[in-house]
Amino acid sequence: MEKLKTKKLKIKKGDTVVILSGKDKGKREKVILASPSKAKVRVQNVMMIKRHTKANQKFQGGVIEKPSLIPVSKVMLVCPLCAKPTRVGIKISENGKRTRVCKQCKGAI
Repeated sequence: MEKLKTKKLKIKKGDTVVILSGKDKGKREKVILASPSKAKVRVQNVMMIKRHTKANQKFQGGVIEKPSLIPVSKVMLVCPLCAKPTRVGIKISENGKRTRVCKQCKGAI
């Protein structure tokens, strides 16, 4: 069996991102889930899809709306320090720890 090659995403769960394209362009929301193997993220209240769900003991059933996965290339991280959409750089410290860095203000994310 072939192993899936996972990429390191520069966007993590809990980050605030801005949507770059599509019907939700310009929205700023939080990342709910990051999937490195698919290079996709799930963003709160963005790209909502309707799911027809069968009834069970916990749920009555019907049509529910939930956010779908979107490609990581369609979102850009918003720096918590300068509050601007920014590209992400990686800085390696002396002890070998990797930290994400804002390309705008050079601050650690």
